[in-house]
Amino acid sequence: MELTEEQQMIQETARRFAESEVQPIAAEIDQMGKYPLELIEKMGGMGFLGLVVPAEYGGTGTDTVCYSIVIEELSRVCGSTGLSVAAHNSLGSAPICIAGTEEQKSKYLPEISSGEAVAAFGLTEPQAGSDASRTQTRAVLKGDKYILNGTKVYVTNGGHARYMVMTAMTQPEKGVHGISAFIVHNDFPGFKIGTHEKKLGVRASSTTEIVFEDCEVPKENLLGNEGEGFKIFMQTLDGGRISIGAMALGIAQGAMEAAIAYAKERHQFGKPISEFQAIQNMIADMATEIRAARLMVYDTSRLKDEGKPFSAESAMCKLFASTMAMKVTTNALQIHGGYGYFTEYPVERYYRDAKLTEIGEGTSEIQRLVIARSILKD
Repeated sequence: MELTEEQQMIQETARRFAESEVQPIAAEIDQMGKYPLELIEKMGGMGFLGLVVPAEYGGTGTDTVCYSIVIEELSRVCGSTGLSVAAHNSLGSAPICIAGTEEQKSKYLPEISSGEAVAAFGLTEPQAGSDASRTQTRAVLKGDKYILNGTKVYVTNGGHARYMVMTAMTQPEKGVHGISAFIVHNDFPGFKIGTHEKKLGVRASSTTEIVFEDCEVPKENLLGNEGEGFKIFMQTLDGGRISIGAMALGIAQGAMEAAIAYAKERHQFGKPISEFQAIQNMIADMATEIRAARLMVYDTSRLKDEGKPFSAESAMCKLFASTMAMKVTTNALQIHGGYGYFTEYPVERYYRDAKLTEIGEGTSEIQRLVIARSILKD
């Protein structure tokens, strides 16, 4: 699968930025748990925050392959940065692109694309993750406003997002078909940022709890129609799974490169450990599985760009890429031996960051369910 000239140019631009701006601070922001706001602002000026937004609304108007490439290149040096940008694009911006009115798109997308406003998405709750029908957040229309009450958890970018797409039950008796989606501002009355989560990996990515206590959301901030929230976020997650596949791919690529460099430098028994067959076998498997994952991520991106069905394919690419990333980072750490266990080398960070890709935007178990249902439905 050959990249076009535009795709190659974006790849080169993203790689230069990642290596010059992100990589030098990746370990520090991870250790401090510091959200890289200055980097996010710079990426807004480069168009990285409007990758899924049409040009008429201030976005770059690029294709999904380009978007996946950017997430891959950022994640190759810093999983936290890759995740923050992915969540902003595929979760924060995409629902508005999918279901927003002309007024909503014109109002929100230019700010989001420029980086003036960070975007986020809230679906998961303490009792509702894979099973959206257990959503407890309620939205009741009173006059010209919806009143929201409830709690969202694991909201990526939640501590810094100005705009968030949030789901809430408007008709609980209808189950998932009673879920609606809303564009919520972080300064609406009744909006509160709760716990800032401390995580195993992607520590420089902001993950928070969001609490609604009689939160007042204007009626015009309903996204789509009442009861369409489930359909909107299912479409959103289909695209988001490509993002996580690209993130996993980038993390694995970075881990493999680190392992190769170390294996060439580390000498045991009078020669570099890269000359030992056991090490060569691990590196060969890494390269093979990374190549396979890259082809899956890029091909699924192409299907989305061509308007073809890609729900099962996006689940496949996320499942395969995330499983591959855990295997690659584990072996990369093993190649480093004892040194791999310490923060002096980046592989322990890659290892910690990779685990999220098997959980976020649908666990591996849920991906298998999506894939099986697609195959068996006929």
